[in-house]
Amino acid sequence: MTFALGPRAASAGYRLAAFDQIGSTNAEAMLRARDGEQGPMWFVTPEQTAGRGRRQRAWVAPRGNLASSILEVLDVQPAVAATLGFAAGLSLEAALQKVSTEAALRMGQGPKYTLKWPNDVLADGKKLSGILLEAEAVGHRLAVVVGIGTNVVAAPEGTPTPAVSLAALGVQIGAEELFAAVSDAWVEFRGVWDNGRGFGEIRRLWLERAAGLGEKVAIQTGSAPLEGIFDTIDEAGCLIVRTADGRSVPVTAGEVYFGTAASMGAK
Repeated sequence: MTFALGPRAASAGYRLAAFDQIGSTNAEAMLRARDGEQGPMWFVTPEQTAGRGRRQRAWVAPRGNLASSILEVLDVQPAVAATLGFAAGLSLEAALQKVSTEAALRMGQGPKYTLKWPNDVLADGKKLSGILLEAEAVGHRLAVVVGIGTNVVAAPEGTPTPAVSLAALGVQIGAEELFAAVSDAWVEFRGVWDNGRGFGEIRRLWLERAAGLGEKVAIQTGSAPLEGIFDTIDEAGCLIVRTADGRSVPVTAGEVYFGTAASMGAK
C-alpha cells in the first residue's frame, strides 16, 4: 500500500509528497516553502531519521510509524498561526476514532483518545502522537508547517509521558490508512479554524476532548512547578491554571503533568 490523500483532501486541492525515508518531514516542508512552494501540501513518510519534537527533542519514526507534515502559507500573524496546532490535534483524534472503529468492534472496546495541552494526543492516558508547529515569514506571508508524528507500530521508551503505539493497543492499521484519514480530517478542522476566525469553535471542541480538565496539574516551566487545577484554555490557547489561592494563571509553554506526577510536584 502506498500513501495517498483521502478523497476529501484530494478534492479540496491538497497535494502530496511521499518519501520512503526522510530526515524530517517538517524540515522538507519548510525548505520547499523557502523555495516558493505555497501549499497546501502534505509531506509524509513511514520512516523518519532526524525529526524533532518540542524543545529540540529527537522524534525518530522507525519504519511503519507515521511522520506527516502539512504546509500552509497564510496571511495571519504568528500568534494566530500558533492556534492551528489545536486544529491539528482535533484532526488526528477524529482520524484515530475513524480507523479504530473496526478494532473497537473486534476488541469490544477501543482505546480512549484525549488531547493533552499543548500538542499531544493520548491513547488510554499514554502518549500516542506529538504535534510540532513551526512558522517562518516568506515574503509578506507566513509559512506554517504542522508536523504530526504518530506511533503506529512502535513507541519510544523513557519519555516524560509514557508512550504507546496503535499496534500495542490492538489497533492493527498501517501508516498509509491513518494518513488518508488524517488528511481528510484536516480539511474539516482547518476549515473550522478559518485563519483563526473560528478558533472559538476549535477551542470548544478541543476542551470536550481535553485530558486532565478540572484535575490537579503541575506545569514545569522553570526551577519550580506551577501547581493547581487545569481550568480551561483561553482565547489565545494558553492553559489556565487555578491556583490554591484562587488566581487564574495563564501558561504559554511548559511540561504538563497530571495525577500522581502532579501530586509529586512534577518531579
